[in-house]
Amino acid sequence: MKTYLRTTGWGLAALLLLAFVFHACQKDNSASLSPGPGQQRLNIYLSDDPGFFDNVFLDIRKVQVLVDTCETTRGNDDNWGDDYHRCWWWEDRRDNKDSCQVWDSLGIRAGVYDVLSLRNGTDTILGDGIVPKGKIKKIMITLGDNNYLVKDSVTYPLKSASGQVRLVIQVRHDEWEEFSNGNFRLWLDFDVDRSIIQTRKGEFLLRPVIHVFTVKQTGSISGKVSPWQAFPVITVYNDQDTAYALPWKNGEYKLRGLKAGTYKVFVNASNGYKDTTVTGVTVNRGDNTKVEEIKLKK
Repeated sequence: MKTYLRTTGWGLAALLLLAFVFHACQKDNSASLSPGPGQQRLNIYLSDDPGFFDNVFLDIRKVQVLVDTCETTRGNDDNWGDDYHRCWWWEDRRDNKDSCQVWDSLGIRAGVYDVLSLRNGTDTILGDGIVPKGKIKKIMITLGDNNYLVKDSVTYPLKSASGQVRLVIQVRHDEWEEFSNGNFRLWLDFDVDRSIIQTRKGEFLLRPVIHVFTVKQTGSISGKVSPWQAFPVITVYNDQDTAYALPWKNGEYKLRGLKAGTYKVFVNASNGYKDTTVTGVTVNRGDNTKVEEIKLKK
């Protein structure tokens, strides 16, 4: 099973096209620009591992990266270890330990967005920009205070578990995929179900659980489940990995960021329909495995 380590504090905010408050970019990083000498371009994508809420709205203000300009040796992208499920933590300060470490901002569209729209293979650019060349040590995401969720048509504030407003993500350089010369990207998969905790008082706290992945180093599984009236929940699992999906109303689903291996696809059905399991589903790095349509029966 995946090893996820919880954090204490505010969480990530998705950038998508639903229910957002739009603000101007904080830094001009036109997509037409290319990195020059001593520079590199970063693209950070955000996706979602869903939870049982109507909506989860998060308020993102800023995305920054810590670059160590004295370390320019690239890691081997093929050495993708078992510990790529990273530990996430919160801090409320940023202190550079030496002159080589430089914080730089990425271009974003600040606003309030519904994270649950980023599922089944949907993602969005969280941050994009040209920064000094070097090893990327950390990603820091700063949130505003307009974070809330909707459950059973009732709106609840989404509060910090620790009072912090900055999420600091420690990354290794080989967790970035160099898809062209000087251009790097990675995906942050925000696990809503594991990240939101309901207290005895009925309040909701955010303690983020994140999975870092790249398309090159992982695979995906997609397919379709019918009928929608079964309200299916998809679980894909083996001895090392577990992931979840809530299909769209047309029954289509997709799970990304899976390590290469053989998986089972379990469909948890409701409304009188029977659960179903598909075995022997093989996932290869860099590829999508399509499962035949699963037709549920009562």
